[in-house]
Amino acid sequence: MKKKAVVCLKTAIINDLGMHARPAAKIAEMAMEAQGEVWISKGSSQVDASSIIDILTLNAVKGTCVEIQAENQGDEPILNRIKRFFEQGFGELNNE
Repeated sequence: MKKKAVVCLKTAIINDLGMHARPAAKIAEMAMEAQGEVWISKGSSQVDASSIIDILTLNAVKGTCVEIQAENQGDEPILNRIKRFFEQGFGELNNE
């Protein structure tokens, strides 16, 4: 059952390797700074964004659309940081 989010941002995975352990760890680290719960959703699957293992279970490959959600309005800056991390290809894009 999906938990109710107050803040929701949509983004996509743009790096070639998709979601793997290093970016999952960074996302979990950012999510743990939140005052409330933070989730990442892919389709009908919603996982705890502070759990590396949960994030990896989404099996999110390049092109996957996800939602980053929080239960607390005050955590919107953290969601924005996580979204920017996705938009920057987790720091793995080649700068040509």
